[in-house]
Amino acid sequence: MADVNRGNRPLSPHLQIYRPQLTSITSILTRITGNALLLGAILTVWWFLAASYGAEYFATADGVITSFLGDLIMFGSLWALWYHALAGVRHLIWDSGRGFDLGTATKLGWAVVIGSVVLTILTVIVI
Repeated sequence: MADVNRGNRPLSPHLQIYRPQLTSITSILTRITGNALLLGAILTVWWFLAASYGAEYFATADGVITSFLGDLIMFGSLWALWYHALAGVRHLIWDSGRGFDLGTATKLGWAVVIGSVVLTILTVIVI
């Protein structure tokens, strides 16, 4: 017979029940940063194409990419690049069959998050 209490409980576990884990957050961020890298890539390609079209068009593209919003997008893209690269290294470690225990997975997650921030800041300082 049908469950009469079905309407009083969630159909599946949701955010009200489970606390997000670091590994799930980093997995979601890997997907977001992979897609966000497209914005920086599009701006960079536009900048190169503008350089080939002429000085006036290049000045427009250069003005956009060096504006505050352009700098913010490029900084975010740089962080996304480092984050995505380090998350890829983490997945390579996992592909070798290592790092699946909870302690190591948590350390790898924090290494990706902290490492991407540190490498982004170092890159901005050096460049």
